[in-house]
Amino acid sequence: MIQSPGVPMAVLAFLCAIGPLVFIHEMGHYLAGRLFGVKAEAFSIGFGREIVGVTDSRGTRWKFGWLPLGGYVRFAGDMNPASQPDAAWLALPAAERARTFQAKPLWQRAIIVAAGPAINLILAVLILAGFAHVYGVDRTPAVIGTVIAGQPGAKAGLQPGDRIVAIDGQPIAAFSEVARYALIRPGEAVTLRIARGGQTLTRTLAIGTVHQRDRFGNAYRIGRIGIGSGEPVLAPVGLIEAPAAGVRMTADIISGTLATLGQIISGRRSIDELGGPIRIAKISGEQMALGLPAFVWLVAMLSINLGFINLLPVPMLDGGHLFFYAIEAIRRRPLEPQVQEWAFRGGLAAVLALMLIVTFNDLSAVGLWQRLAGLIG
Repeated sequence: MIQSPGVPMAVLAFLCAIGPLVFIHEMGHYLAGRLFGVKAEAFSIGFGREIVGVTDSRGTRWKFGWLPLGGYVRFAGDMNPASQPDAAWLALPAAERARTFQAKPLWQRAIIVAAGPAINLILAVLILAGFAHVYGVDRTPAVIGTVIAGQPGAKAGLQPGDRIVAIDGQPIAAFSEVARYALIRPGEAVTLRIARGGQTLTRTLAIGTVHQRDRFGNAYRIGRIGIGSGEPVLAPVGLIEAPAAGVRMTADIISGTLATLGQIISGRRSIDELGGPIRIAKISGEQMALGLPAFVWLVAMLSINLGFINLLPVPMLDGGHLFFYAIEAIRRRPLEPQVQEWAFRGGLAAVLALMLIVTFNDLSAVGLWQRLAGLIG
């Protein structure tokens, strides 16, 4: 077992991972706003009191806040969290008002809001495309090479030579898809469709649960069927094919994230598995200790999650704004300000509650509660 990196390295790795991702996210909003002629009053990395900053010739204040857990772009006319202007907006001269966020057509506002998450997903696609080009992609056929006695696969009657065609109706093309599907579904019953000797058979099995520890001592609960593949097939990927491979890999990761989120909501997966900044910092330090490729891979995963989470239709997030814009497009008028205000209050309460949960989980993951219990005992 490798000793986990210390706090300084974890903090450094966290800043090296999250800082650029937040900058890129906010730069997406900023550049889209510039494209449509919206004045940006502030571009901040971090929240709270300004540590250092500079104002450019366009009147935009570029600054760092003391709390490095996010960032924001404040556009002219974006007066409150619900992006509703107040009386001061109406008092602006016509030329100045035309450069505000709220003066722009609905479709332009939607693009400005969506540009942040979009650029995070694009970055992830590019990183994963690079990995595909450098290392190739696993195209090992979904043909069973070995069956471990006593494991779920053996109990379900799977045999070497069987080709897995589908799991729960989802088509399977490569063996890695079987492993990925089982990985996040420990203990769940699934239906496999297999091809054997010219016949198509159906088998039902309960995915096994395996408790593992990585080299840093982190514990994981994962799913295993108890089968192995045949001869591995690693296919090279050219530069032209690489972007498509990056898109497929990104889509697979988002699909897995949606499945995991559904498990948490339905109670099939513990909410204790949710992590926040402290756990991200810990993992960042560990991946940095493993080398540049592992750390860059983590950055791609974080970029996907940052883009995905911000697209959720939750008030206070970009997806919440886009949800209200969709309603506005259907109704041909925006929701009443008081409705949006209450929705954003509810969204803020939900976000704060989630932050409390993940912070509690993070402190548990680093052993704080166990050490306190030892001191009290």
